[in-house]
Amino acid sequence: MTHSIQELDRRVQQAGTWVQPLMQEIGRVVIGQQGLVQSLLIGMLSNGHVLLEGVPGLAKTLTVRTLAACVNASFQRLQFTPDLLPADLIGTLIYNPRETMFTTRKGPIFANLILADEINRAPAKVQSALLEAMQEHQVTISEETFPLPDPFLVLATQNPLEQEGTYPLPEAQLDRFMLKVVVGYPTRKEERAILDAMATSSPRLGVNHVISKDQILEAREVVNQIYVDDKVKDYIVDLVWATREPAAYKLKLEGMIRYGASPRATIYLTLAAKAHAFLHGRGYVTPHDVKSIGVEVLRHRLAVSYEAEAESITSEDIISKVFAGLAVP
Repeated sequence: MTHSIQELDRRVQQAGTWVQPLMQEIGRVVIGQQGLVQSLLIGMLSNGHVLLEGVPGLAKTLTVRTLAACVNASFQRLQFTPDLLPADLIGTLIYNPRETMFTTRKGPIFANLILADEINRAPAKVQSALLEAMQEHQVTISEETFPLPDPFLVLATQNPLEQEGTYPLPEAQLDRFMLKVVVGYPTRKEERAILDAMATSSPRLGVNHVISKDQILEAREVVNQIYVDDKVKDYIVDLVWATREPAAYKLKLEGMIRYGASPRATIYLTLAAKAHAFLHGRGYVTPHDVKSIGVEVLRHRLAVSYEAEAESITSEDIISKVFAGLAVP
């Protein structure tokens, strides 16, 4: 087993030679937000969609656009608005009077990287149009089904629900996002650097291609091979089960959880932990990998009770108690 782990380490380091150059290229445009960039890379490596939440002006859109510019793949930016229609997203049938027949016009969702900007400003009908694309990687227009390109990744931004003109995303769609990243303010030092770089009427934001689609798909194959010990697998399952039956794990969370995480959380915790290990040059997963991405995988899959809300207890608070209460293998 030691030899195979060493071989996996070698494969990971060989397949991940682009990681540092990519982060450096993004860092030329986006100052700070290293955690945000890492989360986007984890989503890209594990074929999982990412939801970014934060107040306007925190470089959410800029970071996604910069990542897309560094990847030699097709990219579409979709601005979600209250009057957006599903056909504007997935496409529709167009009648050709000359040939007296309908032809299919594909929508902008047929791209490798999709930036769904301010996704929670669109109504439920548009949100539901994304469900099939995000889960099945296909789109149905009329009676015909079209596969989406590979890789296909939705990187969505949303404003906090307290912002005017926003709609809460359906639970089914939230569960299809592998990670929900809450974007915070930069540090004072980073904000001073932002001032020096961006306080001009025409900032230069050009970046170079660093990675191709084939390299992404190759890296995903390596991520799939990363070793996860049985004890770490049991730890992941226990974390998810503790959100459903906290009393069985002697956690004092009675009445705080309305419903726990779904089985998709177990899958995504494992995949995201593998991708985290890949980014750090390892061919095996440690409990630290799981804890590093646990909050981002679980925070939108855990519904707190009304009693907990009344006491200002958030899903992040409950997840922290779950991690603190479970023994680490």
